[in-house]
Amino acid sequence: MAVNRVPVLKRCRSLGLDPVYLGIDKKSNRQLKRTNRKISEYGLQLREKQKAKFIYGVLEKPFHNYYEKADKMKGMTGANLMIMLETRLDNVIFRLGFARTRREARQIVDHKHVLVNGKCVNIPSYLVKAGDTIEIREKSKGSQRYKDILEVTGGRLIPEWLEADQENLRGVIKELPTREMIDVPVDEMLIVELYSK
Repeated sequence: MAVNRVPVLKRCRSLGLDPVYLGIDKKSNRQLKRTNRKISEYGLQLREKQKAKFIYGVLEKPFHNYYEKADKMKGMTGANLMIMLETRLDNVIFRLGFARTRREARQIVDHKHVLVNGKCVNIPSYLVKAGDTIEIREKSKGSQRYKDILEVTGGRLIPEWLEADQENLRGVIKELPTREMIDVPVDEMLIVELYSK
């Protein structure tokens, strides 16, 4: 399986991204030295795509597949793409506060700790639907790991399209998010322009 092993803070610096969006509280003190280089239109589009891929932890081929699916759906392609990325199971676990970062959420799903509507799902890219109930399996609920995670994520704001019961490690998808509900600093129109060339 392909894994992105680039140091997170270094990648955040190069993309001009705040590590908070990845669930990381550290700050990088180094400044990126770009000497008055003007970025081309293509460069801007590419950076937005790389930003979205990096935030959600998706590699190129699955990301392109998401774009093609979003293009076939009704409505704005860019908004559809962001909604699909946001409703991935690993991202929903992160948003509910059951993981400190999206990478950790992905691992939790991989290790079969997550139940969707009572069934074990170990596919991080599984797309959740409105009305789905997501919970950490009974066997894992008592583990020290989740107590530690909840201490860190307890004060995190949970998006309005989700309902979380952190004591029981359970969450419900009230509705699918709209683009306005997604607080990710990505200009999806540039991604659409890049792929539609």
